Amino acid sequence: MAESSSVIPTPLLKDELDIVIPTIRNLEFLEMWRPYLSPYHLIIVQDASCISFKDSACRCFGYMVSKKKYIFTIDDDCFVAKDPSGKDINALEQHIKNLLCPATPFFFNTLYDPYREGADFVRGYPFSLREGVPTAVSHGLWLNIPDYDAPTQLVKPHERNSSGHGMSFPENAVTAACESASIHILFQFMSLAFSAA
Repeated sequence: MAESSSVIPTPLLKDELDIVIPTIRNLEFLEMWRPYLSPYHLIIVQDASCISFKDSACRCFGYMVSKKKYIFTIDDDCFVAKDPSGKDINALEQHIKNLLCPATPFFFNTLYDPYREGADFVRGYPFSLREGVPTAVSHGLWLNIPDYDAPTQLVKPHERNSSGHGMSFPENAVTAACESASIHILFQFMSLAFSAA
């Protein structure tokens, strides 16, 4: 009987993706992400007070340092989410698949993702738009929590998040991925604090 050899698939975009992580904490949080991040090149911007003071805008330095075609960024307080069965969710892989799949920003398809296996466009969807356009940003959200400002969150504690196609929205780069050519979409203005002496 021949032995079966398990072939480990090459991670998507392995040589084309940098992972930018801004942090003011120790690096222990990376351990939970090891199975997903280890094949990739990490750019960790740790407490870069010369860029911004103790906030995630220091990720912009990581954006500038990156030489890869794609960038994924994740905050140091993001935990690996679990699906309803308790299995870990590979958020990085989901972002990469989103980037590699066309977007449909000009016309909403009621089946949501017409490019997933087994799905299609609904009747009436214009044939001229079915090719889609390159996805500029894969935007992560807080798990089941809308990214409200504090007062709104207090008055709507039970509301859950959703988003629509082709809509403008405030971007929070807690988890996000994009092609480097589109980095201006994710680039956050660096906050500089000046104090009078």
